[in-house]
Amino acid sequence: MTVLSRRVEPAVTRPATSRRLEAWLAQLEAAHPMGIDLGLDRVSEVGRRMGLLGITLARRVITVAGTNGKGSTVAMLEALARAHGLSTASYTSPHLLRYNERLRLNGVEASDNMLIAGFEAVEAARLDGSPVSLSYFEVGTLAALWAIAGSQPDLAILEVGLGGRLDAVNIIDADVAVITTIARDHAEYLGDDLDGIGREKAGIFRAGRPAVLGSRDLPESVRATAAELGTTIVAIGDAFHWQEAGPSVWCWQGGGCAAAGLSLDDLPDPGLPLDNAATALQALTLADVALDVVATRRALADVRLPGRMQWLGQWCLDVGHNPHAAAYLAGRLHAMPCKGRTWILLGMLGDKDADGVIGALAAVADAWVTVTLEGVRARSAAELAEHVQASGAAVAFQAASPEAGAEWLSGRLAPEDRVLVCGSFFTVGAILAWMQA
Repeated sequence: MTVLSRRVEPAVTRPATSRRLEAWLAQLEAAHPMGIDLGLDRVSEVGRRMGLLGITLARRVITVAGTNGKGSTVAMLEALARAHGLSTASYTSPHLLRYNERLRLNGVEASDNMLIAGFEAVEAARLDGSPVSLSYFEVGTLAALWAIAGSQPDLAILEVGLGGRLDAVNIIDADVAVITTIARDHAEYLGDDLDGIGREKAGIFRAGRPAVLGSRDLPESVRATAAELGTTIVAIGDAFHWQEAGPSVWCWQGGGCAAAGLSLDDLPDPGLPLDNAATALQALTLADVALDVVATRRALADVRLPGRMQWLGQWCLDVGHNPHAAAYLAGRLHAMPCKGRTWILLGMLGDKDADGVIGALAAVADAWVTVTLEGVRARSAAELAEHVQASGAAVAFQAASPEAGAEWLSGRLAPEDRVLVCGSFFTVGAILAWMQA
């Protein structure tokens, strides 16, 4: 398998390939009338023309769906697989700073040239015969699958972008399906009914192949869909378990035919949800990976995922943008008391549940800074401040951008204070770029 090397370009120049990639991304954003267009007919047709349907994408494929926890599960799957000597490919979305983050081969971000070659392959197939219109996400998914097929890794890990059944990733049959959590989000596409959302997520299941349920609180429709399809369910708290074994140490007991009786002790806390870590371990056993405790400990100690409980000095960055994710953040912060104030720097899109997020964070928030995000789905700092004030809290500052909010706040932090940056990938991405600059 070809391993891509990381290139660091001079900050003052953008190479021609970077400009070409930017041009491609701009073209893709403008090409389709809808940013999100669920359905498999169009993407399946182009995938068929590219020869991606019915092929062996990798020795094993794990597809991960869910409302929250997908990114951390994928990151731990990748780290664990690589620690066990497997070649890997992972496809995730969205990205924080660079589009290249979405596709990783053997832990290394795809190069501009690889992405451009993928886009060109999709474009050629799209126009080969009757032209097919594809969304930004659909083109990106097909380009990533094309690159993964060309590298033939031991393990391909695919993150569902939205829903499951009608998501572009679902044109590939997974050997192991994973569902992390199910909560209300993207209501304009998935609706508000949890049973309906559960059926959509469970659409990644395949007959005769296992599915790992990584949450103890899933709608009944998930298991019902599995029964209809003939999918074998392996569920946390039922087939496999984990428990704390001391400060920052835990142990895991596997289940299902592949891991019955298997136990791994003295595992380090990866700083990510342990339900997701346990789920990743179980999924790997079902993908025929023989888990080694030393390799597992090394992977969990080293795994890092930008934008998920990522601490940079006094700043904690997390992309959580719905009440379920915010409640998890509040619990983590409550377990880590600080002597100073906890500031919340919040920027959210207009179609997200601001009241639910604010309510979940209220118990740990001492002060709020609201920021404006740009774009057609933007929500202004002033509008967000109204939601904070309606909850009974005061807003210390309203900023025209995440960067402006961070600038204002950085000059007012006491040494014992901390900041939680959350509400959107856009908010976290902007603060990461501001910190790098």
